[in-house]
Amino acid sequence: MIEDLAIQSITLIAFLAFATKRLMNYLHALQQEDYDNGRLMTWVVRHKVYDSRVSQFLIVMSGVAIFTAIPAPILNIFIFLAFILAAYFEKDPRKQSKKALAITKRARRILIMALLFTLICASGAFYIPFPAIWIIVVQVIPFMLILGNSSLAPYEAAVQKKFYNEAQAKLAEVNPTVIAITGSYGKTSVKHILGHILKNSAPTLTTPGSVNTIMGVTRIIREQLEPQHKYFITEMGAYGPGSIAGLCALTPPDIGIITSIGHAHYERFKSLNTVVHAKYELAESVLARNGTMIVHEKTLKFEHSRNIRHRAMDNFIACGEPSKTRKPKTQKEFSYLAPNDLKIISVKQTPKGLCIKLEWREESYTLRAPLYGIHHGHNIALAFACAMTLGMDAKDIKSALATTVQVRHRLEVKQQNDGTIIIDDAYNSNPPGFRSALHVLGVLAEDQGGRAILVTPGIVELGAAHDEVHTTLGTLAAGTCDIVIVVNPKRIPTFIDAFQTNSRGKILMEVDSFAQAQEWIFANKKNNDVILLENDLPDIYEQILKI
Repeated sequence: MIEDLAIQSITLIAFLAFATKRLMNYLHALQQEDYDNGRLMTWVVRHKVYDSRVSQFLIVMSGVAIFTAIPAPILNIFIFLAFILAAYFEKDPRKQSKKALAITKRARRILIMALLFTLICASGAFYIPFPAIWIIVVQVIPFMLILGNSSLAPYEAAVQKKFYNEAQAKLAEVNPTVIAITGSYGKTSVKHILGHILKNSAPTLTTPGSVNTIMGVTRIIREQLEPQHKYFITEMGAYGPGSIAGLCALTPPDIGIITSIGHAHYERFKSLNTVVHAKYELAESVLARNGTMIVHEKTLKFEHSRNIRHRAMDNFIACGEPSKTRKPKTQKEFSYLAPNDLKIISVKQTPKGLCIKLEWREESYTLRAPLYGIHHGHNIALAFACAMTLGMDAKDIKSALATTVQVRHRLEVKQQNDGTIIIDDAYNSNPPGFRSALHVLGVLAEDQGGRAILVTPGIVELGAAHDEVHTTLGTLAAGTCDIVIVVNPKRIPTFIDAFQTNSRGKILMEVDSFAQAQEWIFANKKNNDVILLENDLPDIYEQILKI
């Protein structure tokens, strides 16, 4: 009896060691999905992230138990060994991931609750002396994580409400001019450029990196907003209808900027019409405060956005290219600019940066910035319009733009000591950004006289547009690149087909991970090569958990 209890105890300990690491792997995915249980389950089902290795062993042991008279304690010893080995070989997401699992207070709470539920489930397995019961225990581990996350929801909501109220009170006390930026893409870059400009004028707080959720913005306000801050620039991310409205309730905006409407996160919204309504929640909030909206004119090609603008024309500034013909025949040729809107006359990419020519309110402006990518010319135009609206002098804006620091991982051009150039566009996961990056690659490769090398896994969350977008990008890459290295090629077969169809004598390689691509580049790069790293996918897309 004592020996049986001892064997059961060490078997349970071995299982918990295994379950802890397995739960951390699922928690890593949950964290990357913003703690959304539904999105975690979608990921599990889509990529078939179910246990097979341990379960296969347990099936074998079940067969042994059926056809032999092996004692239960001996079976438990084999099960103990299986869990010990499985725990040893299980991936540790804190150390073996591109973006490590962050053991935050919230993550720790979820992990502890999930382990508690898993322990209860596992304890019952000893009442059925048959190895097959452990298969069920192993397979329900991801559901224990979801249960743990769900059980903590009321507590998390109470904590978040407390922090939210503190942030709201602090923002009201400091009372800075709030500038909110949203868009399918471009919002982080516009925030970065505008923040740099305004910091040359007055104390300015800008939400860092890609912080764009209610709790992320709440934390920045609580920890970093100071009485001297005149401007607060906040990025607003939309994960569905109501997201922007919720952020506006936290940080009521005086000025709003909408950079774009496109296919980014298309899988979440299902249609561009839904995207328009979600993004233009910002306009509704700004206009309710009689504030100013600054939008890219291409966001006005939708009826909903035009209707909002027509209700308050005096509060809107659109920025974009004027129609190239007097009678445009296609939507691409048509411009929704009004006479008083800001016109982008030209954007030229040089090896040293951008030259942008604008016309606004009967004045012409030439701006220069050490940034790369034609799309940044449009981002600069939006930032310029905002700074002018806030009363900055055009000369001061020009001076600030000339010293703009590149946005990290967003078409960031890095000259290497070995003569090569790295274009780091790891975070620019959208079609216009990809096209712009290919243009920069071509300009710099021609200037360097070296090979143009592209490393990419493609773009995610395009929904029904996935194949069409990648066909277009593959065709463009064929005209620009000498070598293309495709990461996780099964994701983007149309990109590969388009590249191979339209390229002659050019090289296409297929690898499983960015690490493999980097190994090849390190071993084969030559002086003057220009290497574009286009979109480094999170672990949940590239390194699918193999269990």
